[in-house]
Amino acid sequence: MPASRQILTVVQMRAAEQALIDAGTSVDALMQVAGRGAAEWVWRLAGRRPVTVLCGPGNNGGDGYVIAETIRERGGEVAVIAAAPPATDAARNAAALYGGTVLDADAEASGDLLVDCLYGSGLTRPLSAADFGRLSRLAAAHPHRIAIDVPSGVQSDSGMMLNPGLPDYDLTVALGAWKFAHFLMPASAAMGALRLVPIGVAPVAGTAQVIDRPRVAAPAADSHKYRRGLLAVVGGAMPGAAILAATAAQGGGAGYVKLFASSKRNVPADLVVDGGPVAEVLSDDRNGAVLIGPGLGRDGEARERLAVALADPVPLLVDADALVLLSPRLMAGRSAPTVATPHEGELVALERAFDCDGGGSRPDRAAALARASGMVIVAKGSDTVIAAPDRRLACAPRASSWLSTAGTGDVLAGAIASRLATGVEPFAAACEGVWLHGEAARRCPPGFTAGALAGRVAEALAACL
Repeated sequence: MPASRQILTVVQMRAAEQALIDAGTSVDALMQVAGRGAAEWVWRLAGRRPVTVLCGPGNNGGDGYVIAETIRERGGEVAVIAAAPPATDAARNAAALYGGTVLDADAEASGDLLVDCLYGSGLTRPLSAADFGRLSRLAAAHPHRIAIDVPSGVQSDSGMMLNPGLPDYDLTVALGAWKFAHFLMPASAAMGALRLVPIGVAPVAGTAQVIDRPRVAAPAADSHKYRRGLLAVVGGAMPGAAILAATAAQGGGAGYVKLFASSKRNVPADLVVDGGPVAEVLSDDRNGAVLIGPGLGRDGEARERLAVALADPVPLLVDADALVLLSPRLMAGRSAPTVATPHEGELVALERAFDCDGGGSRPDRAAALARASGMVIVAKGSDTVIAAPDRRLACAPRASSWLSTAGTGDVLAGAIASRLATGVEPFAAACEGVWLHGEAARRCPPGFTAGALAGRVAEALAACL
């Protein structure tokens, strides 16, 4: 995995920086690389408009002094407010190299852009009343705001806001590596655009990753529909949801999508419907994957269909109603890969079913459930996390908030299941489907419906070729 895609905890980041220092790089040199890299983004946003840099006592404050000096060298108008004197050697050295104005902690300042270098990713306690008031006052006095590494008052590993009412930002510049807070709610909603400044951190084994645009090859010249992958979609009491999932799957790369349903009503002409017994549909040895859950219902017939689907020795995606019905007993004896796509309520239900305590951050919860259940878990929502039983972990970039409408989860299920049917291994298929879902949303106009979203999955796939 490229270093630019890894997500590091605070402990991992400190170890990665120490590895650079042990290899001969000084803390001061790392601070210069990080600060000058961040200054590039500050300069782009501010130009020659006045910049205020709020510096704390630690190395994040030291980065702020480097940023301010870089802006000053370029002829920009910049002032530093020192919330406290520098308390580390590197921060003191950076402050000594800054040749511009340093204002007292409670100085009033206004300008076009505030750069928040008060505290960095190591913060574990709420801001003091004085620091919170200072940050809030300066944020209100500047129409544009940039956070360096993570916004002050945010817990890096969990995305928690340690103080209520923290300001929001136009841009957050991560230093060295991504942190979990960049992708987890509620913090990520306040960060604006995200940019990464590399400082030479090497890839770290076993880290989480950011989901990136997948690389998808066009079908081989001699491909046919079965070779590209047959996906069986098991419908149920509410056929519309299964139709949405199947429509999305058609655009996700599978060569053949077959819907098991009792009626062809409202089904697109190019979607094959099989009304036979579900056991016969799922006994087709040409199936590349099975999708069950959207519109399934929760009655006895739904339970029977789920049991039959779990018995099929091909990759299976379990969504919606099927997640509520799922249990360790039903999973017993299943050896083929399974992907589950729960929203928060379904995630809680699965945690109870598989005896997980539900504690910790969202990545912690998804990882614990993946290990307990043996499934790849796609904990979907405004901050989607994917966890595999083998401890692989991924976070999705923030997607369009217009996805918060009925049916978009069915579209996600179809996109992931389609990638499964093409033969992509389950964790990668989940990552690819999540990316396609987000990209399809980006290509839709505001106020889109789930049907419109499903129709854009093929466009998202084309962007990966």
